[in-house]
Amino acid sequence: MARGPGWLAAAALLLLLLAPSSEAGCAELGRCCRGRDLACVSSGWRPDRSHGACYCDQACPRTMDCCHDYPQACPEVSCAVSEWSDWSGCAEPCQATYRVRRRHVVQEPRNGGEACPPLEEKAGCVEYWNQEGAECKQSLIPALITTGGYGKARKKRAASSENEGAGYCVEFQITAIMEGCLQGNSSYTQWMRYLSEGHTVCVECQHPALDSRSLHCYGDGSGSKKNQMLHWQAMGNPQCRGTWRRVRQLDTCSCPSVHSFLFI
Repeated sequence: MARGPGWLAAAALLLLLLAPSSEAGCAELGRCCRGRDLACVSSGWRPDRSHGACYCDQACPRTMDCCHDYPQACPEVSCAVSEWSDWSGCAEPCQATYRVRRRHVVQEPRNGGEACPPLEEKAGCVEYWNQEGAECKQSLIPALITTGGYGKARKKRAASSENEGAGYCVEFQITAIMEGCLQGNSSYTQWMRYLSEGHTVCVECQHPALDSRSLHCYGDGSGSKKNQMLHWQAMGNPQCRGTWRRVRQLDTCSCPSVHSFLFI
């Protein structure tokens, strides 16, 4: 059956109606909106191929009423942050306190992108010099400990000291531990999960925690009686503490790295 010019005109009109208009939708609206915003409306084709009011807000993918060009005009952009800064010094000298590191937002999230992570972290620390540069003379009881990895930075800082002692290692057997040691989720508290009741741990005493007069670290149990229960606390989490008994003193530590710690 022959088809005349009228059929071709009708077919062309149908194709024109089915083709999304480049002048309608989110591009024409010129903005993308947060949440559900009924004022963030344009007109054009929707995903269900119906034509009419369509939206350019974050909720439209769920409500299935986005304008046809929403993915292109309003792309999802997640938050981006900078690298962490160096750790600050301790907030207060000569006492158990905290240090801080920060990062900043490089790209704000848009159009439902992933939210920004925390921009600040704190970790426990003790500073052994006051603001005038004099060495602190203060006993910190109970024993304050941190991960053995912190010792590398400490040794580098203290390398120029003429009065630095040789240092030593003390083995302890943990006799009790609080559940708070398992509750820290920050990267700087992960080491506390290796503190377990009954385990033998090595705690290194090095400068500047090594007192220049007594040549001992505070809380090392050097004056304790045999099998006496001594108290310890993990820096960075006040809820992580417990008791241990001193086993012996050595020149160097030989425990596995996950069971090697440091007097603060």
